[in-house]
Amino acid sequence: MPYSTASIRNVALAGHPAAGKTTLFEALLHAGGTITTAGSIERGNTVSDFDPIEKQRGHSLDLAVASIDHDTRDGPIHVNLIDTPGYPDFRGPALSALAAVETVAIVIDADTGVEYGARRMMEYAKARRLCRVVVVNKIDHADADLGQLLDEIRAAFGSECLPLNLPADRGTCVVDCFGQSSGDSDLGPVADWHQKIIDQVVEINETVMEHYLDTGEDGLSGQELHDAFEQCLREGHLVPVLFCSARSGIGVAELLDVAERLFPNPAEANPPALVTNGSGPAEPLIAEPDPGKHVIADVFKVVNDPFVGKLGVFRVYQGTVRRDSQLFVDDGRKPVRVGHLFKLKGREHVEIDQAVPGDIAAVAKIDELHFDAVLHDRHDEDHVHLAALDFPKPMFGLAVEAARKGQEQKLATALHKLAEEDPCFTVEHQVETNETVIRGLSELHLRINLDRLRDKYGVEVKSRPPRIAYRETISAAAEGHHRHKKQTGGAGQFGEVFLRIEPLPRGGGFEFVDEVKGGTIPGQFLPAIEKGIRQAIATGAVAGYPIQDVRVVVYDGKHHPVDSKEIAFVTAGKKAFLDAVSKARPQVLEPIVDLEVSAPEQHMGDISGSLAAKRARITGTDAARGEVVVRAQVPLSELEGYAAELKSMTAGRGRYSLDFSHYEPVPAQVQHKLVAAYRPHHDEE
Repeated sequence: MPYSTASIRNVALAGHPAAGKTTLFEALLHAGGTITTAGSIERGNTVSDFDPIEKQRGHSLDLAVASIDHDTRDGPIHVNLIDTPGYPDFRGPALSALAAVETVAIVIDADTGVEYGARRMMEYAKARRLCRVVVVNKIDHADADLGQLLDEIRAAFGSECLPLNLPADRGTCVVDCFGQSSGDSDLGPVADWHQKIIDQVVEINETVMEHYLDTGEDGLSGQELHDAFEQCLREGHLVPVLFCSARSGIGVAELLDVAERLFPNPAEANPPALVTNGSGPAEPLIAEPDPGKHVIADVFKVVNDPFVGKLGVFRVYQGTVRRDSQLFVDDGRKPVRVGHLFKLKGREHVEIDQAVPGDIAAVAKIDELHFDAVLHDRHDEDHVHLAALDFPKPMFGLAVEAARKGQEQKLATALHKLAEEDPCFTVEHQVETNETVIRGLSELHLRINLDRLRDKYGVEVKSRPPRIAYRETISAAAEGHHRHKKQTGGAGQFGEVFLRIEPLPRGGGFEFVDEVKGGTIPGQFLPAIEKGIRQAIATGAVAGYPIQDVRVVVYDGKHHPVDSKEIAFVTAGKKAFLDAVSKARPQVLEPIVDLEVSAPEQHMGDISGSLAAKRARITGTDAARGEVVVRAQVPLSELEGYAAELKSMTAGRGRYSLDFSHYEPVPAQVQHKLVAAYRPHHDEE
């Protein structure tokens, strides 16, 4: 069915684990005619959870895309749906979906209410200026108090949360309260809620408000209400609440109808946060959803499929992507051919001829693709990219090595492919320990990826805790000096450097300043001095960890017209810097993480006591519906084995997530241990 940008609706389902997002995804696809029978998680036959590990564990680990083509009285509608994982361990794919949609539907379980996963995704969506709706699922559960839940939603997300439909007959059906103003519901007269939502919608636009006050609701045209409604969504003045039960189908067709009639199309929503990097600083770029303009598309998902190769899933912002067309990837100068263009239906790939602005499609077998790559069709285009998503920093680490000899290269290739697919999974090689370290958002996150290494790539690994990513810094200013002089029979080596160092604010990084006067050090040797200093920064000075937050000012030195060489000033710069660090009250810094623990309320005391023993600072707690969420800042080094400890404390019902916060100095006794452990190794060298 051919469709235009005006016919497209892009919607991501997000929220807390077990809220029913995947079941709702199935129900919407079924209601829209994409599938003839809705699958279930229990049977392992859903469109979105097609990965064997997802089927085994019974919950989503990655985002999945499918679409609905619906022929309405106003013409064809094409709805792109994205199902996202709820567990914070897999927040990378969930946040990636925000780069592709105009509307985020926060799904809430009517039994358990507003949980921290829903709150967190609402915050992310709001920060991206996306239109937000709340979908209350499982309204037919006997214990659901929907009136109390609506109050809870409005308390959590604001009074702008208002229902577009209402549960009726004890949650066995829903009634429209936006398009109609009479009847009863489980939450009171429809007329009362109808008036609230009309008042909320018309006050966004002065012209519509004046017309409404003059003529009443009957005097407003359908277009006026529609435009005001969409302005409310764009500006966050209205967050619609919709009630349904995905499993029984109650309210699902109504939800799809609201999405088709009232959710914004790509031309109506807030423009995407694109920026362009030309020869100057980054500038905002407005992409026009015009099919005739040159192409701008963003890759928000990469899949390494063993059958079709690398698959890049992208959102078109401008222009039309056609099969067999030539596109450039980022600032590459050699175009790539779009040999195959697909629409996705979970695991299935359906070939298409073109993707218009606003659409979501996929392209295969282009090795240059990566997460956040921009596809375009003008080789002179300044580098365009989407404003960076605020991904949590992967802090949980494991050192890994191939379990069998000869699989080292296979392991490296497989790890690279996994890192391509998940923006919150990283692989690094630590030179000082010769360790390959994988990092993710939790122990579960890493264990799932180890399972994928085994099942998908046939690589067994051995793992162990890595060294903690300590850092070094200085706490005072100091001066350093070194004269490097070496005579080896022929030409010698000579370089002398005087410098001073100063601490920068935490997070300040490294600054190199040239204050040499009178040519005492020729300009061509200053890069060599900086190179030597950077070598020392990388390997550390007191405990073998990288140095940060320091400014280095080179102010004097000497050279020899014959013997001065680059290598001499590399050595002199490095040793002068180490000399200064030794006098600048060096400190070892440890990573502090924001920890969020969720568990049944009765375990609050055990969790608080455990955290207190880990040098944690508790920053807040929330309790609702028998669950408690404890937020704290904790040294990362104290959390080794915490997953098993929490599981034991809470009988397996506790969950936690980590996000990097900052670095701060370790206690004196910890620094003494780290320095003592480094000295023998360093002295041997």
